[in-house]
Amino acid sequence: MFTGIITGVGRIAAIDDLGSSQQHGKRLTITAPSGYLDDVGLGDSIALNGACMTVTSLDANAGRFTIDISAESLARTAGLADPGPVNLEKALRAHDRLGGHIVSGHVDGVGRVLTMKPVGESWDLRILAPQALGKYLAYKGSITVNGVSLTVNSVEDHSEGTELSINLIPHTVQNTALHALKPGTRVNLEIDLIARYVERMLSAGKVPA
Repeated sequence: MFTGIITGVGRIAAIDDLGSSQQHGKRLTITAPSGYLDDVGLGDSIALNGACMTVTSLDANAGRFTIDISAESLARTAGLADPGPVNLEKALRAHDRLGGHIVSGHVDGVGRVLTMKPVGESWDLRILAPQALGKYLAYKGSITVNGVSLTVNSVEDHSEGTELSINLIPHTVQNTALHALKPGTRVNLEIDLIARYVERMLSAGKVPA
């Protein structure tokens, strides 16, 4: 489990094939900030842009670790197939503060950035989410974008999907990889865990027509 509070910005430094076919995944080498890996061990979970991954090798002194990602995960996420900056968050410990909201590290869908522009001292981020996720998005509700816990400012349904707006404060822009977003960028989205269970409870026992 995670909180959506980014604890470091790393970088995908290398991508290696795990096999010769499209059914094979990739091995990613990620560089982390100085000292970030001091309390990390093999097999630990670290979220990369909101996707929970397992540390498969580790060189804490060099500030580098690897993860293996399957072809299925690559097909259902964004920002993990090419070198570049990634948001990092270590798995939640029982005694940690829940500064954001409960995040599982399972990407529910990939959205597309419509707008990323400064408004006053903040930034206006607008994303088109897949239509299937629209029912889980609500005004002042929680959404995870590339692993960052954020608050939804507005929701508007369209035929091609659901548009949501988010206000980013300068601290969030400066301390995450969200500063690199631009129109057209694909982003990982995770809906609020509570909304997921509410939808299931309301639909349980119903037989499709």
